[in-house]
Amino acid sequence: MAKQKITEIVEGMLSDFLAAEGLELYNSEFIKEGKDWFLRVYIDKPEEEGYINTEDCEKVSRFLSERLDEEDPIEKEYYLEVSSPGMDRVLVKPEHYTRYVGKEVEVKLYKGKDGTKNIQGTLTAHDAEAQTIVVTDEKGKEWNLTMEEIAKTRLAVIF
Repeated sequence: MAKQKITEIVEGMLSDFLAAEGLELYNSEFIKEGKDWFLRVYIDKPEEEGYINTEDCEKVSRFLSERLDEEDPIEKEYYLEVSSPGMDRVLVKPEHYTRYVGKEVEVKLYKGKDGTKNIQGTLTAHDAEAQTIVVTDEKGKEWNLTMEEIAKTRLAVIF
């Protein structure tokens, strides 16, 4: 079964349960690391609701584990991990970029642009249709970036 298909099945299994628990699916991935396969599910709460705790992760893990055992959609042996995306969460989906407009981000580019591959600043705009973002760095420079240029974007953790 294809990796993408597995994450779609998992997302379908979780949608009603997460909604009933006041949780959101942030992202899921089915990946191979070394010789082992991992099904990773990242859950979140709406910002105004607080943070994910270990009880939330445990509740989702038990529910999902039981459903996966019942339906058995994954033919390989794998490890199931349920966690929060963390304070320095990676922005993966278009809705993540939209949600965090106005927040500090760290952007890594595939290729250097204006002499740098790393940009830190405020995510000031996101255009999902055009697949672009604007980041304003601490010097006030606006970086207009396409999703093709971006290797990874994560929230900056500032203390």
